[in-house]
Amino acid sequence: MSNLPKIAWIGLGIMGSPMSENLLKAGYSVTGFTLEQDKLDRLAAAGGSAAGSIAEAVADADVIITMVPASPQVEAINYGPNGILENAKSGALIIDMSSITPQTSVDLAKNAAEKGIRVIDAPVSGGEAGAIEAVLSIMVGGEQADFDAALPILEALGKVIVLCGPHGSGQTVKAANQLIVAVNIQACAEAVVFLEKSGVNLEAALDVLNGGLAGSTVLTRKKDNFLNRDFKPGFRIDLHHKDMGIVTDAARNVGAALPVGAVVAQLVASLRAQGDGGLDHSALLRAVERLSGAQV
Repeated sequence: MSNLPKIAWIGLGIMGSPMSENLLKAGYSVTGFTLEQDKLDRLAAAGGSAAGSIAEAVADADVIITMVPASPQVEAINYGPNGILENAKSGALIIDMSSITPQTSVDLAKNAAEKGIRVIDAPVSGGEAGAIEAVLSIMVGGEQADFDAALPILEALGKVIVLCGPHGSGQTVKAANQLIVAVNIQACAEAVVFLEKSGVNLEAALDVLNGGLAGSTVLTRKKDNFLNRDFKPGFRIDLHHKDMGIVTDAARNVGAALPVGAVVAQLVASLRAQGDGGLDHSALLRAVERLSGAQV
């Protein structure tokens, strides 16, 4: 029998499925629950166990990892008679890897503590590719002792893992991350349209740009999306729209001006309004093409 903690995983989407599979590869026992049967079948095929409810998944778990789209879903899976807090055992550790508002994380930690349950917020950056390759960047908020307990598990999922401060700090850093990523994608998209309209070999241009100061992880990860107009979702516009709402609201609360971020947030919102919310966030290129007169 393994001495590793038993893990419950709630939320097996684009990110959650490969991440849970990486824990299985690392030798952990993983029991999962999600709303899609095909995702439960995928977990079972990888060696995990499929649960019929949240209560069943978490009942015997030492560690509960949650990865759901937004704050309302985090609240839905944690609270109420069928939620995590009412069904997890005292002493369990919740690692919430969703990207949500900092205040939601703070409130969850407070409410969980009343049940004897520990919480850290641990949102990630790196997209689907980073999840598959287990090279995510993980920004954590919470107590040092809980971070130390979670670290071996997080090391099976990512490469850069940092405790950023108290509860909610991981979410604040993730919001900043999403601001930087969105602005970076927008700049890359504008450069792509400019280069193509100028008649330059786009692939050659992106290669040389990525070797200099203009280079970035965003350009490395999204170059083929731009070149091939492949917008299969690794991280959907719908989710980045949610994240831009988090960062603009949080910035307003602390009195930080985001002049460029506010513009990009509106561009993300407009792309979503045009029906592209289900596409990868590299589809910001489509918005620039439309503004430049192309029919897309």
